[in-house]
Amino acid sequence: MKLVILDRDGTLNLLGDDFITSPEEWSAQPGALEAVARLNHGGWRVVVATNQPGLGRGLFDVVSLNAIHAKMLRQAAAGGGRIDAVFYCPHAPDEACHCREPAPGLLEQICDRYGVEPFDVQVVGSSAEHLQAGAALGAQVHLVCTGRSAHLQPGQILPIDFPATTRVHASLAAFVEQLLPPTPAPLPAPATEAATQSGTPPLAY
Repeated sequence: MKLVILDRDGTLNLLGDDFITSPEEWSAQPGALEAVARLNHGGWRVVVATNQPGLGRGLFDVVSLNAIHAKMLRQAAAGGGRIDAVFYCPHAPDEACHCREPAPGLLEQICDRYGVEPFDVQVVGSSAEHLQAGAALGAQVHLVCTGRSAHLQPGQILPIDFPATTRVHASLAAFVEQLLPPTPAPLPAPATEAATQSGTPPLAY
């Protein structure tokens, strides 16, 4: 199985002022859901892993979070794509859980669920914590320069909190462009008999 694990905030959706607490506050990053559809059409399954400490802090409830994700899934489907599942950590940072990124627990759950080896997984996101979790898992990690990483760019030396194995892409669409094999150019149409006869006549000897 070919599996991509995406971060949510800043990668799939625009960042809010603080926490996104309702479906009305959720807006897709330009081109992100189209990139999900391209992944699907290229044979990749897509799962989201996200820290949601607003739950642990009581800023929103599970009903609101499910409604946000339902909107995300509907919009992905409307663009021809599919997000298989959303795994989230509901804990506040001071709860010292194993599932809050940069700990790899959430990603380990995903690998167990889908029966994949970590080194075959592509972990993609715009936050250092998501990529640190991917590196701890042993996955291939990719930074997209959107969200909180919009000030970064491919070819730039990354801050020290990013894993040394990180590959950098301008956006999720740019990551997909590099991951998928290029689409072969269409073959030229065969020449018609008329076109053949209208060419330069052969030389006479």
